[in-house]
Amino acid sequence: MNVLIVHAHPEPQSFCASMCSVATEVLQAQGHTVVVSDLYRQGFNPVASADDFGTRKNPDYLTYALEQRSAYEAGSIDPQIRDEIEKVKACDLLILSFPLFWFSVPAMMKGWIDRVFISGIFYGGKRIYAQGGMRGKKAMLALTLGGREDMLSAGGVHGELAAMLKPLTQGTLGYVGMDVLPTFAAWHVPYLKPEARAALMEQWRAHLAPGFEGAEPLKLPDLTLYDDAFRRKG
Repeated sequence: MNVLIVHAHPEPQSFCASMCSVATEVLQAQGHTVVVSDLYRQGFNPVASADDFGTRKNPDYLTYALEQRSAYEAGSIDPQIRDEIEKVKACDLLILSFPLFWFSVPAMMKGWIDRVFISGIFYGGKRIYAQGGMRGKKAMLALTLGGREDMLSAGGVHGELAAMLKPLTQGTLGYVGMDVLPTFAAWHVPYLKPEARAALMEQWRAHLAPGFEGAEPLKLPDLTLYDDAFRRKG
């Protein structure tokens, strides 16, 4: 299996970075090929702009998604974007590794998604969910956060983590056709003692069990229940 880990944490000594390293070690030991895109180390530009396109289909008005499609087909898309697209196309499993910032991903990770998940290849028209351009691939979130598990659960002060992550799990990864595996959340990390951190890392190793045995993908909308305009049938 080819694995792509896209890692976005500004501190290379962070627990999140250690999780990325451990995932690489464990998955390689299982016989998988692992590629890591460390966005901060690479100096990835997270800002989507007209500069992403060497040529423009419409030079007078920027419709970013349409220009993504035409520039990729013309071979004029920013090489940094093209390289990341090819990494995603080559992988069987995509792992997004990041700290939770303001109930979401860091701007660096969001910019990677905005610029790399391009119209045409990843999605477009009726090519979403089970018909998406990345169908057949798996994806997973691996994140760290400061909050306790009880704070992000049913009845917790912030609500459930799964609902908070829906723009990523369904609206991004599932939307382009990937099978979304269960999220691994490393809770309360900045406040844990070394022993608790070590135990948490062992849980991460266990989560990476061969073949993600027994992992049920996220349930996504069943397109057979909708007509060609995505209106509910019946």
